[in-house]
Amino acid sequence: MKKLYTFILFLSLTFTTSAQTGIPVSEMSDCDTQIQNLLTTFNIPGLTMAVTINGQLSYARAFGKADIGLSEDLQPYHMLRIASISKPITSIALMKMIENGGLNLTDKVFGSGGLLENHWYFSSANITDSRIYDITVQMLLEHSAGFDRSQNCFPSPTSPYPYFFGGCDPIVAPLHITQTLGEANPATEEMLVTFLLEKGLDFDPGTAFSYSNMGYLILGEIIEEVSGMSYEDYVKQTILQPLGIYDMHLGKNLLADKMEREGEYIGEGYTNLSIYGTGEYLPWEYGGFNLEAFDAHGGWIATARDMVKLLVAIDGFSTYPDILSPASITSMTTPSANNQYYAKGWQVNQYNNWWHTGAVDGTASEWVRASGGYTWAIILNKRITSGQANAFWSAIDNLGWNCIAATTAIPAHDFFAAPTINANTLSASNVTENSMILNWNNGNGTARLVVAKEATTMNMSPNRASEFSAYPLDGTDYTANPQFGSGDNLGDGSFVVYNGTGMSVNINGLDSGKEYAFRVYEYTQNTTTANNALYLLGNVEDFKQSTTSLGIDDNAFKASIKIHPTMVSDFINVTMKNGLSEVNFEIYNLLGKKISHGTLNNNIIKVSDLASGIYLLKFKKDNQNAIFKFVRQ
Repeated sequence: MKKLYTFILFLSLTFTTSAQTGIPVSEMSDCDTQIQNLLTTFNIPGLTMAVTINGQLSYARAFGKADIGLSEDLQPYHMLRIASISKPITSIALMKMIENGGLNLTDKVFGSGGLLENHWYFSSANITDSRIYDITVQMLLEHSAGFDRSQNCFPSPTSPYPYFFGGCDPIVAPLHITQTLGEANPATEEMLVTFLLEKGLDFDPGTAFSYSNMGYLILGEIIEEVSGMSYEDYVKQTILQPLGIYDMHLGKNLLADKMEREGEYIGEGYTNLSIYGTGEYLPWEYGGFNLEAFDAHGGWIATARDMVKLLVAIDGFSTYPDILSPASITSMTTPSANNQYYAKGWQVNQYNNWWHTGAVDGTASEWVRASGGYTWAIILNKRITSGQANAFWSAIDNLGWNCIAATTAIPAHDFFAAPTINANTLSASNVTENSMILNWNNGNGTARLVVAKEATTMNMSPNRASEFSAYPLDGTDYTANPQFGSGDNLGDGSFVVYNGTGMSVNINGLDSGKEYAFRVYEYTQNTTTANNALYLLGNVEDFKQSTTSLGIDDNAFKASIKIHPTMVSDFINVTMKNGLSEVNFEIYNLLGKKISHGTLNNNIIKVSDLASGIYLLKFKKDNQNAIFKFVRQ
């Protein structure tokens, strides 16, 4: 524990905020200065911010560092945890579901006829407080369902933790929840909610306001029950993807499982027993709390620019089309009867401003819709909980207002003009030992950038199942060359092999028998973007293809081998002469992609798992090759 704290403390003393990334905006240059001052004052490693004015994306920049090692500049394309800003996202999804006739605000949630009456987990909960059956969807949205997390409900110590957790928010003590319910670790959102359902309510539903993470977890379960989809899939397919938003996902607990293009989080040295029940102490931000059970109340990661892209689509202004009706937006942002400053997932005030903040160890965030036609999103990869906490949050809250106030003129550009559909359906043709033609279907950019790199066999998290770790930067033009290795290098060995408006490129200079990875990024570059290239990095398709390495038959070697049958269903029999043994084989499709390989065993090669088609079977020994053709029926 002491070692971990010392390491993090050392990092905190070495933060640097010199990096500024994203397209500079001269009319808003004072925003850059304000952000740098905030990072310096509070010793924050990185911050990303996006601002819209009258429905146009005027500013999208990032400052400082993205990673724990402080070696990677934070970019506007980096996603970060946004914590409780997940609540208004859940509210938007619920309001859309209500518009579509899936449910009503007045619907009961639990018990006979309730939305979750037949829920796969809650229906077996031991509910003894009958007031739970009075909870409605609206009460959950407005934090008036009867849960009060300020009331102590945990024992002291809060077993199996050797210390006491005050209050009654199950998210802080997941090991106690699983122990109480007799469940395996890690705790799920359903377990956290069930713990409170079995404990009972703290006040009559609808009579008071008490901020509740569990209430929003229940709303996530309602979305799943009504839609028949996972909460994340429903939000993505119904709300985000129709807007061309692809850089918002539910995050993961551990550093090793972070998403591609997700930044990293710097805690304040606090540790907790691992949520996995291993007995080890982990940083709160990586395994000390269970982000994967936060989903509908605090689990999203996002880029600042995709956050404001969503915000302008529900802001009620006429400058950008809304995805909710005026009546739904009014309902969503009307103060509740129990709190004049909170509506349905939104903090509100008398000036018709809406906002929400988010905070967990390693991140702080703010999302604002201001009545003057402005929106902004701010995300940091560290938060402050010390004596500076109040000043820290005041600085974040003031940043957007001061940035707007210091803007000298409304920028003419709109960085929302980036593509919303990426190139797709990548394929290869005319594959040889040293070249291939890469083909694709165009997306909706004005042009596209094709990058290629030699594929590796490194082990990667499923969330980072890509060969790529460097990306084209907005505002940067790239020089392409179809001779692999001659175009611009993005920084990870990804070379630009094409830059244009076409649908294919003939790539040369490849090595025989090697596998290559490809991506095609759409971009828009025109007067609306101030002639800056704006790249779509989300929803990009990965494609891999090997060059051929079949070589030339060695006639004497080939004469020593016979295969039969050549039209086969399950197995190929191989006969070898002249004492030949320990021969390796490889199977290729007609595009030259290696399908399988091995060492000849018992003179039989199994092919029953291959799709029907024509294949090439290559035998290798020393520097000798023998190539046969066979048909899998």
